[in-house]
Amino acid sequence: MINFNVPVYTKQTIDYITDSLESGHSSGDGKYTKLCHKWFEDKLRCRQALLVHSGTAALELAAILADLKPGDEMIMPSYTFCSTANAFVLQGAVPVFVDIRPDTINIDETKIEAAITEKTRAICCVHYAGVACEMDTIMDIAKRHNLLVIEDAAQAFDSYYKGKPLGTIGDMGCFSFHETKNVMSGEGGLFVTNDDKLAERAEIVREKGTNRSKFFRGQVDKYTWVDKGSSYLPSDIIGAYLYSILEIADQIQTKRKQIWSKYYAAFAPLEQQGKIRRPIIPSDATNNAHMFYLLFNDLATRTNFISYLKENGIYAPFHYIPLHSSPAGKKFCKTPNSLPITDKISETLVRLPLYFDLTDDDLNKVIDVATNFWNR
Repeated sequence: MINFNVPVYTKQTIDYITDSLESGHSSGDGKYTKLCHKWFEDKLRCRQALLVHSGTAALELAAILADLKPGDEMIMPSYTFCSTANAFVLQGAVPVFVDIRPDTINIDETKIEAAITEKTRAICCVHYAGVACEMDTIMDIAKRHNLLVIEDAAQAFDSYYKGKPLGTIGDMGCFSFHETKNVMSGEGGLFVTNDDKLAERAEIVREKGTNRSKFFRGQVDKYTWVDKGSSYLPSDIIGAYLYSILEIADQIQTKRKQIWSKYYAAFAPLEQQGKIRRPIIPSDATNNAHMFYLLFNDLATRTNFISYLKENGIYAPFHYIPLHSSPAGKKFCKTPNSLPITDKISETLVRLPLYFDLTDDDLNKVIDVATNFWNR
């Protein structure tokens, strides 16, 4: 069976985890967590990067820092993982769904302004498949309406918009290192900001609402509870795993882009025949090869395609069920208008296997079987 994803690890992964365990400090903010912080602050050129235990935790941290009150609204796409909405629902806020663009599958920036009300406090943009949203327009809307911008960059490691790293353009950015991501630690996430006030408070909220980090830096003589917060620190074992993967990040990205490019070239004839559509990367954005997907013309063909690949030993899943159609989405969120593009994409998108250890033979098999689906 060719799986959709296979986690990567190296000899250093085992060595670093062992070292963390033997150091006597495998809990939060140990040696490897600090190395990851430095790595990301350099890579993203950001004021602060804080490792957390998941991408969900990063979003929850951002939601707390946004100071959302019950009934406040925040605008976001429906075509995303439930954590994007859940983080804000937990603060009593109401996600307001707008449709996505048919080309990038990102939030349609032309529909944001119409969804703004006197209750709107923030915009959460999701960089689907690691491809940038139209950030200049989104930031302009936010500035004119005094709104925060939170970037769900869970899939956007090593991806850019006009030369700026995704996750660092808005007020706050949230990354995931789940085992399906380009760089991974099994679970794990990252919170990022360039705002001094948000950075100072984020450190406190992440430490259960205490000023513990200031205490360890000698800035206060004892630490205490000073703000709302939660336990968002990951074990240093997660930091050790992640750091071992960051050391080979360039190799991972090179390999993933090679796989993505081979898929892209292989399916060009099918797109020309009108049978599928390949991903579209705008000129202002870069491609981090997080995902390669195909869009079909209808649900029935997509369903048959997935079944055909499975019969031939290949697992290729579809993606999100739109949040506006889910029971919790109907209960906690608002959908002011219909979302036809979201509904269409959800019914017609399928993701192909893409991971660092995918062999050339397996890659060729996926391409051959997928192509043969149309030539039977």
